[in-house]
Amino acid sequence: MKKNRAFLKWAGGKYPLIDEIRRHLPEGNCLIEPFVGAGSVFLNTEYEAYILADINSDLISLYNIVKLRTSDFVRDARLLFTDEFNNSEQFYLLREEFNTTADEYRRALLFLYLNRHCYNGLCRYNLRGEFNVPFGRYKKPYFPEEELYWFAEKSRNATFVCEHYHDTMVKATQGAVVYCDPPYAPLSATANFTAYHTNSFSLADQQGLARIAHQLSVESQVPVLISNHDTELTRDWYQHASLHVVKARRTISRNILGRSKVNELLALYKKAE
Repeated sequence: MKKNRAFLKWAGGKYPLIDEIRRHLPEGNCLIEPFVGAGSVFLNTEYEAYILADINSDLISLYNIVKLRTSDFVRDARLLFTDEFNNSEQFYLLREEFNTTADEYRRALLFLYLNRHCYNGLCRYNLRGEFNVPFGRYKKPYFPEEELYWFAEKSRNATFVCEHYHDTMVKATQGAVVYCDPPYAPLSATANFTAYHTNSFSLADQQGLARIAHQLSVESQVPVLISNHDTELTRDWYQHASLHVVKARRTISRNILGRSKVNELLALYKKAE
């Protein structure tokens, strides 16, 4: 199966690990993703239906607009990917507009612009809920037209919802499969990067996710696959799962030499047949 890229840049995106993830994802009729992010797993699997959720309302609004108004969105977004808007002055003007407008369609256009023009494609908000990533200074940001159309085509069988991971996971019934890509547990005290949205993801959230995954697999026969860093802490959280180690490259370090490969876990909760 050809690998398809997401139209957004995303810290921790799963495109490089797609083959490993597909290898461990069980069969089913519906894939549920409580932390859809850029959607690389969704875009590279073939389930009959998808329930795709995220706590970031800007992200889910964007996805629904791309799904329902594809041609309009591609046409209008392309206008922002010109030399006229690829400078710091225009970037900060458009970032300010994004942070003040209530127009959902305009916000979606600006979200894509900011994602492709900001530093490292990061998605970060301050405590007031304002997007605050600085200008990235890229020579010619890529306009992902082909990726947008592929996303829209795949979305015909998808439902996008903005909600807490617990509310998404309790929708799972027998025949569904759940894939979770939560904000990762820190490798160290200085390596934490969970505040990608104003809702931070605490250690209690991490433990709660593991409990729900175990409960779903035992009580509802719904398999759950979770990605996270490979640490003593995560191995303790996922003690009831089958653990598989994969190598992943860190991509958000400012220092290129710091973008080394680290071990990640794929924790599979699945009731023995």
